[in-house]
Formats: sequence, structure tokens, C-alpha cells
Amino acid sequence: MQLVRVLDQESARWGQLEGGTVHFTQGMGGARDGTSAPLGSVTLLAPAEAGKVVCVGRNYLDHIRELGNDTGGLPKEPGIFLKGANTLAEPGGVVEYPAWTENFHFEGELALVIGQRARDLKPDTALAAVLGYTCALDLTARDLQKTDLQWFRAKAADRFCPLGPWLETDLNPTDLRVQTRINGETRQDGRTSHMIFDVVQILVYITRYVTLEPGDVVLTGTPEGVGPLSRGDTVEVEVEGVGVLRTVIG
Repeated sequence: MQLVRVLDQESARWGQLEGGTVHFTQGMGGARDGTSAPLGSVTLLAPAEAGKVVCVGRNYLDHIRELGNDTGGLPKEPGIFLKGANTLAEPGGVVEYPAWTENFHFEGELALVIGQRARDLKPDTALAAVLGYTCALDLTARDLQKTDLQWFRAKAADRFCPLGPWLETDLNPTDLRVQTRINGETRQDGRTSHMIFDVVQILVYITRYVTLEPGDVVLTGTPEGVGPLSRGDTVEVEVEGVGVLRTVIG
């Protein structure tokens, strides 16, 4: 099932997407409320109501190598950093190239949206906390990443996390193809089976320390091939079984 969050007559609403029609629901993951609208008559929003966006860095070995961070062996635990709700941007939207960076990078990723309060998750039940899966674009000011104490400007500036186009609820995340294209040219092409820490391990690790609330987002890391963006670029992040997230760099 595909769940969408849309702007309908100036109101943000959740719905189930079926055959080009949005069947509105009683909130995120709720039952249908009996109303509907054609998909073409509404505007897609980021499919999450996040209090926080928890991100895993350096979760693909080839990506670690391409950034020159492979001198100390594989990480022994996931490297976590945060983005705020201010970073979320809608699918199909424009993200302005920040005037304060000279090295603006793309990172395409599989993202999870949490559907229930989650604390101290166990491996055999962790995936039950996930409402759905979607595509994410983790935008990064790479030059400021080297100077920030906690990557605050580099990763957590406004609209630095386009998300969408919708949530796919029925998906096995263990071996999905993750691609990023810039102006139609493939730059990243990896599989989630190549993650150092898989989705279950990530969820168990995060919830050992932090409670995940409904609507929170988890980014799972990016494959190799990251690189700089220019004004006017069109970025497409495609996750197998989900769809394509498009973002224009203004």
C-alpha cells in the first residue's frame, strides 16, 4: 500500500494512493474517512510528520572508502547524526543552492518512517515499528562538514532532506536497489544488502538510546558515488519497490 501526505485546499492530509486517486484517511496510517481526490488535484508533501530525522553515516563500505575514511577498519556500531524537522522538503520541489557553501553534495538513501512509539526494540519485532519506506536525499555542505562540530550546518539546514514521493508499506528492506541520477546520469547504484548495519540493526541500536515517535524518520546511509551539485541540476533518487524522488537544485 502507498501512503501519501498531500496539500489539499490548504490543509495537509494523509491518504492511501490507489489507481491515481487519493483516498483520505484519519491521520497517518489511519482508516479511510470516505473522501477522495484525484492525485493530480493535490500537491505531494514529504510523507512524514517528524519530530526528528535520525541518520546513519558511513554505512556502506565503498562510500567510506571514497571519502577516505577507511583507515581504521569497519565501524563497530552505527554512526548516528540528527537532522531536524526543518530539513524535510516535498517531492518534486526546489532546493536552493546555499550561498554559504561551495561544495554541495547529494546522497541518495532508503528512508524509514516510524508508525508507532519505539523504545528498546528487539531484532525479531523491530520492523513492526516501521509504517513505511521511502526515498530520501541527504543534502550535505561537504566543505562545512569538515569544520562543523556536529555537522549542524553541513547536514541540518533548511530543506536539506527531500523525502518521498510516498510511503510503501509492504516492502522487504534487506536487498533493495538504491540509485541516484543527476540530470539523467546514474551516479549512485547500490543495494541495501551491502549495508554494514542493516535496517533491523539500525532500529535496535537507535532505540537503545532514543525513543522514536510516530512520524519520525530514519535515514539508513548512502552508497558510493556521492558528488557535487550545481544550480539547475535535477536529482532523482530511486529506491526499488518505492518509486522516484525528484528534486531540482535552484
